[in-house]
Amino acid sequence: MTTTSPKPGGLKVGVQRFGTFLSGMILPNIAAFIAWGIITAFFIETGFTPVGALGGFGENADGVANVGLVGPMITYLLPLLIANTGGRMIYGVRGGVVGTIATMGVIVGSPVPMFLGAMIVGPGAAYLMKQVDKLWAGKIRAGFEMLVDNFSAGILAFALAIAAFFGIAPVVTGLSNALESGVDWLVNYNLLPLASILIEPGKILFLNNAINHGVLTPLGVQQSEETGKSILFLLEANPGPGLGILLAFSFFGVGLAKASAPGAIIIQFFGGIHEIYFPYVLMKPMMLLAAIGGGMTGVAINVAFQAGLRAPASPGSIIAVLAQTASDSYIGVIVSVIGAAAVSFLIGSIILRSSRKADLAAEAAGEDKLAAAVAQNEANKGKESSVGSLLGQSAAAPATAAGTTLTEAPIRSIVFACDAGMGSSAMGATVMRNKIKKAGIEGVTVVNQSIANLTGDADLVITQRELTDRARQKSPNSNHVSVDNFMNSPKYDEVVALVAQQNGK
Repeated sequence: MTTTSPKPGGLKVGVQRFGTFLSGMILPNIAAFIAWGIITAFFIETGFTPVGALGGFGENADGVANVGLVGPMITYLLPLLIANTGGRMIYGVRGGVVGTIATMGVIVGSPVPMFLGAMIVGPGAAYLMKQVDKLWAGKIRAGFEMLVDNFSAGILAFALAIAAFFGIAPVVTGLSNALESGVDWLVNYNLLPLASILIEPGKILFLNNAINHGVLTPLGVQQSEETGKSILFLLEANPGPGLGILLAFSFFGVGLAKASAPGAIIIQFFGGIHEIYFPYVLMKPMMLLAAIGGGMTGVAINVAFQAGLRAPASPGSIIAVLAQTASDSYIGVIVSVIGAAAVSFLIGSIILRSSRKADLAAEAAGEDKLAAAVAQNEANKGKESSVGSLLGQSAAAPATAAGTTLTEAPIRSIVFACDAGMGSSAMGATVMRNKIKKAGIEGVTVVNQSIANLTGDADLVITQRELTDRARQKSPNSNHVSVDNFMNSPKYDEVVALVAQQNGK
């Protein structure tokens, strides 16, 4: 018996998929952005320890201008890494090589760092290589495969590099300049805080990657190269709004929401895993106003102080944010985090206090809406949970499509899947591995992956509720479990019991 379900779709899933693809090019290379930010912080002329040979200013002993590391890294290294990653996502190593070569054309043909160009040309060139290979697949004489493969890739890469230089570079340069002018216009007219109206709800619905990695990061790096910092890196990464919401639940929440919020604060604020506060907002949608208010406050303060980061802060931990803060922006950034947290706490507290009577009544009736998200279910509260509920067929799990059935085969592989394949899903996988080990179950692998990298061979896929539809599309023959919180879902004990039962324990 296999798992079947209707194919979900819609605009939200499409935007999520597009955002996941963009973040799939950026996130694996965040370490390179961080390295570039550290080099910039220390060695440029206004850095902590200026060194001309490394920072790219002044002249060497022979009177030749120093090139340094900062300029070549942002001009060549970072875009080429993005292009190679995007090409590999489309067509493996072969796609990565062709995409990297083609991207050199758009880099050399533009006066600005070509991050947008790399995100377009890299995967685009890989896709063309894939289509070209299909033309003579199975038609090459034995012994000539390597010759044809090498020359076809080389010739196509040559042609695409030239085309990118003359055709794509001017277009992407114009687009990049237009986007930068739009951001400058918002800053000049003090309208940049309005971006939080889109960004904060987008975070909750996992739709922010398309904006963050498609626009904000490329433009932010370009601004940072020109001015040494960018406010754009703080539009989404500021941990203040989430901190304020969790603090509001810590003081004025009820039941399990109140009990679990303090622990969630540590993970969100210091660990940088913003996803952990999403269920708190989803259980009470009015809390979106707190997130938006906090986000707008943080942006407004950073605009007023002209504060910014040198490079992206990923994950959005206060530690990562402060590590990337420009030397003249510490006061502004710290005040923006405090201000964002204070405003979101204030608004969230008003919302929770106004609904406290209804929340207490619901809790007394056993209707705690966050029970499935943050409850520590070690003793299971004496409540029985069926396999149907585990697989999301109950009315309480609308994001899991009907028609799902459970296979009777042993469960040997479990995958925790999220947007980026790291952060929250990695923590969830660790929790599950520990539970399976304590249960004495052997022969079961538990890993974390991005949804884009699901191969369809996992026996069981665990995702956050908002992402289950996409996971089912990528791995239709797997069993799927939806949870609201990777860190502490009551369904984990049920999964362990199910695995034990299916594996004959």
